[in-house]
Amino acid sequence: MPHADSPSARLATRLAFLAAGFGIACWAPLVPFAQQRLAVDAGMLGMLLLCLGIGSVAAMMAVGTLSAQYGPRLIILASGLGLAGFLPLLAVAGTPALLGTALLLFGACLGSLDVAMNIHAVEVERAGSRPLMSGFHALFSIGGFAGSAMMTLLLSLGTGPLRSAMLGSVLIVVSITLATPRLLRFKAAEGEPHISMPRGIVLVLATLAAITFLAEGALLDWSALLITGKGLVSVQQGGLGYMLFAIAMTAGRLTGDAMTARIGDRAAVRWGGMVAVGGFLMLLLAPIAAVALAGFILIGLGAANIVPVLFRQAGAQTVMPANLAIAALATTGYAGVLVGPAAIGFVAKGIGLTASFWMLAGLLCLVPLSAAIATPQQT
Repeated sequence: MPHADSPSARLATRLAFLAAGFGIACWAPLVPFAQQRLAVDAGMLGMLLLCLGIGSVAAMMAVGTLSAQYGPRLIILASGLGLAGFLPLLAVAGTPALLGTALLLFGACLGSLDVAMNIHAVEVERAGSRPLMSGFHALFSIGGFAGSAMMTLLLSLGTGPLRSAMLGSVLIVVSITLATPRLLRFKAAEGEPHISMPRGIVLVLATLAAITFLAEGALLDWSALLITGKGLVSVQQGGLGYMLFAIAMTAGRLTGDAMTARIGDRAAVRWGGMVAVGGFLMLLLAPIAAVALAGFILIGLGAANIVPVLFRQAGAQTVMPANLAIAALATTGYAGVLVGPAAIGFVAKGIGLTASFWMLAGLLCLVPLSAAIATPQQT
């Protein structure tokens, strides 16, 4: 069994994050095709996306407890393979009921993987002598870039959605297969509670994580429709914005551990949030495609290290056991990326997608404004 501070354990953690980011990003360019295939409006599409969120949140609430009891290794394996198995179904589901079911199962696998890999990451970081969380999350971003870029390229070249999704599934299986023998075997300490509601500083951290992930989820599920609806890019190139967002976030996270060591967690959250808000303003006010795409880049750079800092703060707080705090943060935070976009769909049906994004930009302002409260433990 690999040691928690071994290169093998770090590699396994990175592969799990890579698979998760890649899997969800493969779905993003398929959203416009799904809407066209089913001939549904924004409201119905929002209801379908809600299925993904429901599956994810339901699984997360269970996985937090199961990981505390049995450890995250088995959950990472099973959920990773499930993610690969359901992805092709999303590309061919021909009725709203079938797509909703597929999204429910796909979301359950994604939610399980997200919670388990973050618990594993905290354990590996604790054993190391330097911050690692931004680097781990960078692999999620790398996966997001790779999945979005691959799907956008294949679809632009005329490859069908099913074949494109099947290739994505193969790559997810390879990543999880390589990670599994290197994953740690551990569980919560004897006597620690296996379930607990977030409270105190953990509740603040979870709320800010939900807002940040909501912004990312909006870009994942709705940005292609936003920029294609404005006529800035074609439907085939709708994934370009999210791809640039993923590139920028990757660059920010690859240097994030060193940056936060220099300026501190508080400054990273405050300035990162301000830059991300500025990016949303550019995206929404853009008269041409180049300005909108620059906005995607700013959002990625600004948001890059907010979530890794929040996870580190959750691991350092003493209000509740660290493992349960991490699970609570992951559950609440990832609910934002998965449930939030469905809510945007409902709002967009009433006031329009652009107005929904303006509301999201206003909500994101809470992140820099709450930086001091969220980071009592300075790096």
